[in-house]
Amino acid sequence: MAHTIGIDVGGSKVLGGVVDESGTVLASARRDTPRQGGQALTQTIADMAQELMSHHDVSCVGVSAAGFVSSDRKTMLATPNITDWNGVDLDKELTDLIGLPVIIENDANSAAWGEAKFGAGRNYEHIMMLTVGTGIGGGIVVNGSLYRGAFGIAAEFGHMRVVPDGHLCGCGGRGCFEQYASGNALLRHAREAINASPQIARNLLSRGDGTVSGLTGAIIMEAARDGDSVALAAFNTTGQWLGAGVATLSVLLDPACVIIGGGVVQAGEILLAPTREALERTMPFAGKHTYPQVIAAELGNEAGLIGVSDLARL
Repeated sequence: MAHTIGIDVGGSKVLGGVVDESGTVLASARRDTPRQGGQALTQTIADMAQELMSHHDVSCVGVSAAGFVSSDRKTMLATPNITDWNGVDLDKELTDLIGLPVIIENDANSAAWGEAKFGAGRNYEHIMMLTVGTGIGGGIVVNGSLYRGAFGIAAEFGHMRVVPDGHLCGCGGRGCFEQYASGNALLRHAREAINASPQIARNLLSRGDGTVSGLTGAIIMEAARDGDSVALAAFNTTGQWLGAGVATLSVLLDPACVIIGGGVVQAGEILLAPTREALERTMPFAGKHTYPQVIAAELGNEAGLIGVSDLARL
């Protein structure tokens, strides 16, 4: 079979690659995401696909992006971080520009499929993946098949309500899971600890510009690896929320394994250990049934493009 192209669209960058049937990326390309979004972004994707096609025999193209995708995988219904891409029939627009069949998929679904087929979940039939970055995305694979739901928007785990009348979320709701267990939540937990006891945070603040607002996730991660108590506490709080959420989702979905991906999982066991502890402590009927394994994703930034390239074949 000819190779396929996977293109993963993010808020700041577009990653593309030619992928073979074993999930190996044979060639790759990268572009900045046009700020104006819309047609400029669609053209960027088409240009990238044509560049990759010029050196490889390619049968089809898969495109993944954050947002709601129609159940027929043709239309971007809503995109929270991309301008002027709501209600766009990307299948038609890109097929006209590229000249090959195109499918559209949610980015977290694509990453989940990539990990299930070629990465950390390859030995499991039932997996759940959470991508923990700025927010929280998700994907579900049941009996070896990606579960999208009746309308194509299943596994939006980040918008599960966990705190009544909690923090306001970008979706318009309050108390969403991602407000407590995401990369942005990690920053909030660190800033709240610093504001409560500034004297204990001198080391952490000295790694940035000296201000609370100057902290980044990367700074907190580096400090946690060096044993900084405030940074470790922020990761512990994030992991506690994450594990409790995974416990709730596991009662619903009963996965064999839960894969944690996204930028925050680069902290490794600093995040995963408290996540597992909270899962075991908060799981209903604790100790009376088998818990899912909680493991780190393996494919990194290429999970989405690898996954959507394979989904394009199906």
